[in-house]
Amino acid sequence: MGMEVELKLALAPEAASRLRHHPMLKGCKPVRRKLLSLYFDTPDFALSRRGVALRLRRIGYHWEQTLKAEAESTGALTSRPEWNIQVTGNRPDLDVLPAEARALLTGVDAADLAPCFSTEFTRTAWHLERADGALELALDQGEVRVGEASEAISEVEFELKAGTDAQLFQVAIGFLEALPFTLEPRSKAERGYLLAGVIRAAPLRGGKPDLSAGQDAGTAWRTMLASSLSHLIANVPGTLAGLDPEYLHQMRVAVRRLRTLLQLGRSLSLDESLWKDDLRWLMGELSPARDWDVFATETWPRFSQPWAGEAPVRLLFEQVAARRAQANTRARAALTSGRFVRLVLEVEAGMAEVPTLGRSVDEWAAEVLDHRLKQFKRQGRDFARLDASGRHALRIAAKRLRYSADAFASLHDKRARVYLSTLATLQDALGVANDLVVAQRLLGEFVGTPHAYAVGLLEGYMTGASTGRLASLKRAYAKFVGMKPFWR
Repeated sequence: MGMEVELKLALAPEAASRLRHHPMLKGCKPVRRKLLSLYFDTPDFALSRRGVALRLRRIGYHWEQTLKAEAESTGALTSRPEWNIQVTGNRPDLDVLPAEARALLTGVDAADLAPCFSTEFTRTAWHLERADGALELALDQGEVRVGEASEAISEVEFELKAGTDAQLFQVAIGFLEALPFTLEPRSKAERGYLLAGVIRAAPLRGGKPDLSAGQDAGTAWRTMLASSLSHLIANVPGTLAGLDPEYLHQMRVAVRRLRTLLQLGRSLSLDESLWKDDLRWLMGELSPARDWDVFATETWPRFSQPWAGEAPVRLLFEQVAARRAQANTRARAALTSGRFVRLVLEVEAGMAEVPTLGRSVDEWAAEVLDHRLKQFKRQGRDFARLDASGRHALRIAAKRLRYSADAFASLHDKRARVYLSTLATLQDALGVANDLVVAQRLLGEFVGTPHAYAVGLLEGYMTGASTGRLASLKRAYAKFVGMKPFWR
């Protein structure tokens, strides 16, 4: 069994010649091969459901069978166990696999396996020897095909052969200076299954990092960062494709979690200030799109109904849709920029070098969460008297508390779930109130335009609605602050 550790980035086809002539490849002789791969599965796609990919690849006059287990991703870096064995003919031979590989295929009959999609591409590979390690850089250009449907492949893989993960990222960053890389977290197999309709694209909601009692705080912090970075990256393709506003929303959630974790890192004397400005920049590029998405798809339908048929309101919505499209174009431009890709790679490289700190995660968690809760309650003092600005500050404090509590939740299981559920209810209520404030701010952009009449109708309705929500918001706040913290 081998363990494949690789970083994969997309590269526009027209930039391929710039890669081939990059100074870092000078003196490296490229090896070029045409590769045809057939991906097999059962009629009910048992392998896909298990997170396993079975591939036959034609290399010259021979066929190589590869079984890949489910990948473990830490941000953009992917590692997975794989088994490669030469076989006779273009049919899978499960008997030649070692026992640990066959265990992944228990109950699967080789006779039921059939090709479900293929990839065909030209791979140009360079072997890079460095004083601190070695890696292979491969440019793949071709397509993944299902019947008559196809999708282009143009990507670069950096595969570690010797050395550390941090060195792999540093090499990739060196290429990024001259090449327009973008992130591509999906494997060729995943793209094939998507094209075949076996799996459906869906926004990824962030999971809770898997921590354990007594774990070193530095190790726990690295695990938290990896979880949030994976959350961020997994939602990039859907955001770029404009499939669902929830993709962009989940990216913003991931950025907020990363910013929260950087603040937590300072309590461990971990200085990651180099990422701070870039994360703030990224949030600034994504936030306008999210504001217009919420306004157009959630707030507008709730409050425009009484006048939906009136021409002034319809004309105003056309302008809202145009502003929303502009903001989403801006967000997508940020995600295809070198600054974003560099940010991801630098966070990854930094994570790989986080030291153990000789302090337990349990002690650190209690200290951090006590501090966050104290900040939250300070913002909520005299809750009934808070104005819109004060409720916004309370909402930010609630988010920081929730993201911090989410990060440590796996240490406490059920008690944490109840506490976080109640906090989420309060956060949602604060969010609805904030959506109205944001909507009024966005409508303010049309004051003094021919749309002023429609703006006045909607603003008046929203002002009344926001007043009516304060009582339920107060009850949600009182319920949460009365709860016992799960970490105590």
